[in-house]
Amino acid sequence: MPDERRPTRQELNDAELDAVLDAFTVNAHNALANELDVQSGLDQIKSWTTTDERVFNHDTHSRRGLRRGTSSSPPALAGGPKPTEGLKLSALSDKMEATRLLGRSRAVTITQQEFESRLWAAANALRGPVDPADFKTYVFPMLFWKWISDTWEYEHNQAIEAYGSDLDDELEADYHRFDMPEGTLWGEVTTQIDNLGAEIAKTFRRIEDANLKRLSGIFGDAAWGNQERIPERSLLGLIKAFDKTKLDPSTVSHDLLGAGYEYLLKNFADESGKKAGEFFTPREVVNLLVGILEPEPEESVYDPTCGSGGMLVATINQIREANKDHRPLRVYGQEVNLTTSSIARMNLFLHEIEDFDIKRGDTLRHPAFKDTRSAVRTFDVVIANPPFSLADWGADRWSGDPRAFAGVPPAKNGDYAFIQHMISSMKSGSGRVGVVMSHGALFRGGAEARIRQSLIEKDLLDAVVGLPPNLFYSTSIPACLLIFRAKKEATRRKHVLFVDGSARFVKGKNRNQMSAEDIKALIESYKTGEDPDGEGGANVRLVPADEIAKNGFDLNVGRYIRIAAEEQEDLGALIVAYQDAKAARMAAEEHMLQVLTAAGIEGFDE
Repeated sequence: MPDERRPTRQELNDAELDAVLDAFTVNAHNALANELDVQSGLDQIKSWTTTDERVFNHDTHSRRGLRRGTSSSPPALAGGPKPTEGLKLSALSDKMEATRLLGRSRAVTITQQEFESRLWAAANALRGPVDPADFKTYVFPMLFWKWISDTWEYEHNQAIEAYGSDLDDELEADYHRFDMPEGTLWGEVTTQIDNLGAEIAKTFRRIEDANLKRLSGIFGDAAWGNQERIPERSLLGLIKAFDKTKLDPSTVSHDLLGAGYEYLLKNFADESGKKAGEFFTPREVVNLLVGILEPEPEESVYDPTCGSGGMLVATINQIREANKDHRPLRVYGQEVNLTTSSIARMNLFLHEIEDFDIKRGDTLRHPAFKDTRSAVRTFDVVIANPPFSLADWGADRWSGDPRAFAGVPPAKNGDYAFIQHMISSMKSGSGRVGVVMSHGALFRGGAEARIRQSLIEKDLLDAVVGLPPNLFYSTSIPACLLIFRAKKEATRRKHVLFVDGSARFVKGKNRNQMSAEDIKALIESYKTGEDPDGEGGANVRLVPADEIAKNGFDLNVGRYIRIAAEEQEDLGALIVAYQDAKAARMAAEEHMLQVLTAAGIEGFDE
């Protein structure tokens, strides 16, 4: 038989259109009963009418009309009158809406691999005119906007399904997570022809203003209207890529959204090179640190340099994976960079985390979380990967700061300022701290040595965990984890546990990685004080504080675990030691020249 020509929408009269749609609705019921995919039927009806998929929902204004008061009659699904003559498209929309609601239990979803591929295609739309290091500035706000817009429409349709003609503004408000002012939905703005970038910037401000308590400043400060930074063709490419995926709960789950967001963060980190250290900590390091600290529901978790929020998200994920209720957990963070703090907030929202507070600001100069006495607020778990050896950290403000309880760190190195801030921020009973540090923090002399001595004498340091080399984006030198506890286990009091994990890695092309097995082994080593794998695993030793004192409070892992020192030279530690020795020599020479000049002896250095 020859192929039957499909009629166009214009060729269908009202009766024919209704007949087609009624037949399709019956077929949809049958398909659901037989657990068949009705998407092919949707595609067929779609091809008969229009190539614009957005027609198959109520058009934007009629959908919002029920809430905005611009339409007197609810959709056909709610029992309203049939569309009048000339409103074939509206009739189609109503019928298709009914079918969509009937088929929700069989909603079409996409795989994680497909979703990640689409997200990366969106980012690649910017490649060329936009520096890869800046992809995150544009992609994340657009992703977040698309998500809240699609979700608002999904929630709106749920409200209609539940209440029909009884729906009013007050009832619908309970369905919405965020308020979307008139004219701010994705489809209402992205079809603009003129000044698209400026319209997007205006839209972002309107959404923020309508949700001040939760979304203020969340879209960052990108110059959307500056075509020198983001040409309109690149912006249109980004929009086109996101148009391909509906980001509401019927298509993309929160787990999938969160995983996609993490995928983008990692890819942006790979693209950004050393700049990635400003917003991204390798997830194996994050998971190791969270696994050691073991946050529990009902606790509070704080990251004073939260970056993109990865450590806070990992905390939530670990509780979920343990089949515990994460909802009572409260998470807090501070981040100095505006764009990065916005990314962190989006990250938490997309991971379905509601109870959080991310503040922007300089943690060492202006800590944002304080109690009623203006002292730094305390938390159960304090976790961070602060910038290594930060030079301009605000030493001039610390001479009378209560956080400098063990001493004021050197003006050109803020490592122990972050450490003392974090210890000051942990609760007196349940508090524990986990911080990523360079190896130099373990043995540098001067003020830092005196601070280390004080921390050990106060019995606050619980463990030192040596990490493999070349894990981080910002540096190839190895780092370590320092674990502090307000109340240590009885068997570990007046001791420090040393865990050497330097050999636990898989060599990678650009940087090394730790496997899930590596992470598990190091967590077990910390918990038990023993090597779970026996010989060839993680080397572990519980060292008395007296022995550390005899070594001048030097915490270098190789000093206490000889195998580590014998098997592998710690290149990072050697570099830091060389730099320190060089600085000390230069300072000694300068002092000597001053003494000689004062004595009238000149030309000594010629």
